[in-house]
Amino acid sequence: MHQRIVPSQRALSGNGLTTVRQQPLAVRLATRRLEQSAKYVTLFHVAELTESSASPTTGDALPLGPQSLVWRYFGDNRMFLIGPRPAVLQNMLAELGQGVLDHSVFFSDTAARVKRSLPPIFMTVYGADGDHPGQQVRDFHHGIKGTMPPGQGKAARYHALDPDTYFWAHATFVEQVLYFADTFVKRLTDEEKEQIYLESKTWYRRYGVSDRPMPADYDEFQRYWDHMLDQVMVAHPTAKYGVGYVTKGFPCPKGVPPLVWRVVSLAFNPVAAFLTTGGLPPRARTLLGLPWSDRQERRYQRFAAVWRSRPVNWLWDHLPMRLRYNGFASAGYAR
Repeated sequence: MHQRIVPSQRALSGNGLTTVRQQPLAVRLATRRLEQSAKYVTLFHVAELTESSASPTTGDALPLGPQSLVWRYFGDNRMFLIGPRPAVLQNMLAELGQGVLDHSVFFSDTAARVKRSLPPIFMTVYGADGDHPGQQVRDFHHGIKGTMPPGQGKAARYHALDPDTYFWAHATFVEQVLYFADTFVKRLTDEEKEQIYLESKTWYRRYGVSDRPMPADYDEFQRYWDHMLDQVMVAHPTAKYGVGYVTKGFPCPKGVPPLVWRVVSLAFNPVAAFLTTGGLPPRARTLLGLPWSDRQERRYQRFAAVWRSRPVNWLWDHLPMRLRYNGFASAGYAR
């Protein structure tokens, strides 16, 4: 009889980990570590940019692995429902947006950039503790530096490995996991949000970049996130380009006959605009000048509620693993 490779039922149950909420946080985390029977990764610290030195394992984070919620959600193929949320928000940090503008093929070949950038990040998450490309991802960014336009950014120059810049890019992926799961899978408990964030600290440390800007816990991360959206984000040209097709329509992809795209785009463009705009925080929509009405918001919330419903989740959970998860996640669970 054919047996599907699936994450453990404990990891994938809708109720998450069963703990006594009245216990102190430190006790609950220790209990999780025993239940998950996993080792912590070796932590790496880099002096501001690239000067690295080994650091002993600490107990302020949770491990990645088959029992982790980051594994459960990050490689889920339903992630397309949030649109390009993390990419747009990344580029709304002036320094990061400028680095993309100056150094990336994002404008000339957006698909190529996505195909090149995402696989190493997925492999950093789903790789083993001692076998992942996290520091290679960091090293890709050594040469991404330059001068900021007058009046933009916190300094005259930028560098992709500046800890504040690098952590913001990571933060958008962490928030992507939280937003996706809470919006399209199930309403997360406070404990599940804390667990995802503590797992994301292990994820970030795999890059070997200074963790100086990294908040200590989920509550602190939420304050950091709100501050970035309210006080730091800008409508950088790179971010505006990334969402420009919401109003203009998407161009014909390479390899697709124009006549075919003319027909397909009649359905594709409205759906893409709905997911892209609806998937952004209200503050980002305002800064980028994206139209969004109360009626559209109600439609979006109804759409999300359908995906969160018990019947839809039941159907999804009974699909083959290869349909539910991308290849990197499937390989991780099968290892």
